Order: sequence, then C-alpha cells, then structure tokens
Amino acid sequence: MAVHHSLEVANGTLDDDGRLRRTGTLWSCTAHIITAVIGAGVLSLAWSTAQLGWIAGPVCLLCFAIVTYISAFLLSDCYRSPDSIEGTRNYSYMDAVRVNLGTKRMWACGLLQYLTMYGTDIAYVITTATCMRAIAKSNCYHREGHNAQCHYGSSFYMLLFGIIQIVMSLIPDIHNMEWLSVVAAIMSISYSSTGLGLGFAKVIENGRIAGGIAGVPAAKFEKKLWNALEALGDIAFAYPYSLVLLEIQDTLKSPPPENQTMKRASMVAIFITTFFYFCCGCFGYAAFGDGTPGNLLTGIVNGDGFFEPFWLVDFANVCIVIHLVGGYQMYSQPIFAAAERWFSSTYPNSRFVNKFYTFRLPLMPAIRMNLFRLCFRTVFVISTTGIAMVFPYFNSVIGVLGALSFWPLAIYFPVEMYFVQKKIGAWTRKWVILKIFSLVCFLATVLSFIGSFEVLISAKLS
Repeated sequence: MAVHHSLEVANGTLDDDGRLRRTGTLWSCTAHIITAVIGAGVLSLAWSTAQLGWIAGPVCLLCFAIVTYISAFLLSDCYRSPDSIEGTRNYSYMDAVRVNLGTKRMWACGLLQYLTMYGTDIAYVITTATCMRAIAKSNCYHREGHNAQCHYGSSFYMLLFGIIQIVMSLIPDIHNMEWLSVVAAIMSISYSSTGLGLGFAKVIENGRIAGGIAGVPAAKFEKKLWNALEALGDIAFAYPYSLVLLEIQDTLKSPPPENQTMKRASMVAIFITTFFYFCCGCFGYAAFGDGTPGNLLTGIVNGDGFFEPFWLVDFANVCIVIHLVGGYQMYSQPIFAAAERWFSSTYPNSRFVNKFYTFRLPLMPAIRMNLFRLCFRTVFVISTTGIAMVFPYFNSVIGVLGALSFWPLAIYFPVEMYFVQKKIGAWTRKWVILKIFSLVCFLATVLSFIGSFEVLISAKLS
C-alpha cells in the first residue's frame, strides 16, 4: 500500500494530503452548486409566491437569496482551520464543526446534515415520479383531449428511478461527478427557462397579470396561515446548499485559495438561480393566479398547469428527470463517503469492506467497487424509494425538509464557526449583528416547520 501511495504521489494523482488531486475550477464549482440548488424546489416557487402574494412572495425570494450568500460566505472560510487560506483542510461539514465547535456539536450537525440529504433524495424520487406521470398525462391529453380520463400511478416511476440510481451509485465519489454536474446544470437551466417561457406566454395569452397582494384566499385564517408557513419552508428548501458546500469546495484546486474561488462561484450560482427563481415564481403566479399548481411543470397531473405545447412540456419534464439523476447523487455521495470511511476504519481487515474489484461497463470508464459499497448504496436507494412511495406529497415534504435544515445548517453552524475562525469576541458589533441575523432565521425556521408539518400530517390522514 505504501509503495502504491508513493507511486501515485510521484505520478501526480494524489495531493500532498494523500487524497485524489483536486482539479475543480470556478466553473465546475458553479455547476456543482447549480446542480445542488436548482432542483425540486424551483418548481414549487410559483405556488409559494401564490400563497404569500405579490409583495411578500418576491421579498421572501430575495431575502432567502441574500441569506444563502451570507451563509456560503461564512462557511467557505471554514474549509481550512485555523487559518482560512493556509490552515489544515476540513474535508466535510462535520470535520469543520468538529475542529471549530467540538465533538458534541459535530454529532448534532452530522445527524441533521445526513438526515436532510436523505430527505432531499426522497423528495427527488417524488419529483421524478411526478415528472414522468406528467409526461404520460401530457401525451394522453394531446391524443384524447383535455377532458380525457388519463390516470397514472407513481409507484412504477419511482421504482424505475430507483433502478437508475442504483446504477448511477456506481460512481465512486463526488470527485468523479464533474461531467454529471455539468449535464445536470444544463438541464436545470433548460427546464427553468422553459417554465419561465411558458409562464410568460400564458400571461400574454390571458392579457392580464393574475394574483393579488394577499395571495391565494382561504376559507379559514388557520388554513391561510399554514399554507403561508409551508410556502416559507418551500423557499427555504429551494435555496441553501450549506450541507454540501464544503464537500464541493474540497474539489477545488489551489491556488487561488479555495475560499476565494468558492465565494466567487457562490455569487455566480446564486445570481443565476435567483434570476430563474424570480422568473419561475412570479411568472407562474402571474399566469395561474389563485389556481397556481404546487409544481409548475407537473400541474397537469392534477388537471391544471400547462397543457400545450405538449412537446415542450414533455421536454421540460425530461430535463427535470435528467437533472434529478445528478441532483440525487450530489446529496447521496457525501453519505456514501462517510459510511465507507467509518466502516473501513472500523473493520480494516474485512475483505467485504476493503477488497476492491475493477470492472467495466459499456461506454463507461473502469469502475472500482467492493461488496460493501455495492450493498450499502443499493440498500440506501431502495430505502429512499420506499419512503417516497409512502409519503408522495411534494410541497409538504420539501417544506418540512427546508424548515428542518435551514437554520441549523445554513445559519447556526456557519455563524458559530465564523466566530471561532475569525476570533470574534462576544458583544462586539459584528457578533451582535450575526446573532440577530441568526435569531431572525431561527424564528422563520420554527414557523415554517410547524406549518409544513401540519399540512403533511393532514394530507396523510385525509
């Protein structure tokens, strides 16, 4: 093993810390971020805007964009410790929390981080099945008319997506995903642009801007409140990518310093995503008003949303499916890596865990795989698919996930680590500002979690 390691260092395949040489650039990093950010959440933003209205909706979208950039700015400086440029690398979010905040908070962070990643993958299974149903319904309506009885279940499509993900999980790690992230980023921009174009065309066709200042009315105040809070959770789910930020930053080559590249990539990616979020959210609400579907491009499943041109609706949904193939891997690969590191260190003499085999698939590079990796990743995909089949409620699921992860992962840990990293004393001006910032975000998280969880349970029991 030592000889093999020395040869790899000599040949330039490993960095000086013994890990695969990092080749990531500003643009590959931007692609990773867009793949992680623009996902299932973008399609719910028209519905979220509709619940909040023409003032609160766009304001919330802008506020969450600003908060996400602040979070990324703070967290990117924690990639190296104690110095953000010359310090020792923290390969993951949990590593950074352990170094800066201690072991206890590291375990709390890890539990939330991996739970959120796991939940995001469940949401992606739900979204993909909905998109596939939308394609089938779109073609059915085109053949037989908009009043035809076109009914398609979700279970078959979820199983199909699960099979695809079992194959894609053969990708060794996030460092080998650059090509997939580029494809996924192109797909996300494609379907976001399609949603924007269809919404704009619908507004022109209607000859007016639908919707109102207060958003969609409700028969009872409680229902209006729950929907508004769920909308906040949906927006919270759509933006932050803190839980995979350091894993993405670990792919970057240096010089220039990784934190500088990450900040520039975050600015570019958040600008692009915010543009599409505003356009999809606002044009979707302007097109459908109080009838805005929960998922802009798949509303046809419930008899609303876009019907024509059917081929363009199909194209957009195909783009979503392709994108979510990459998005699923973006959130599952850190879980795979953590599990494999733990089992490898715990059972160093186990052939089941540590013996690798090399094999090739047609049109693909050689893949190194062992039995533990194959079994664990397969079970992981099966479990996310199974849970998605039990809770197929798109808006409520992403609302709960967004609320659960937003404050602790996107705000609390980055702020607290920044205090330690920059040695910011208590009650200084910067300390007070960041504490107030954290408190406001905490209140928003609590409210949105209550609303989203109530709607999810009500939907399951109804």
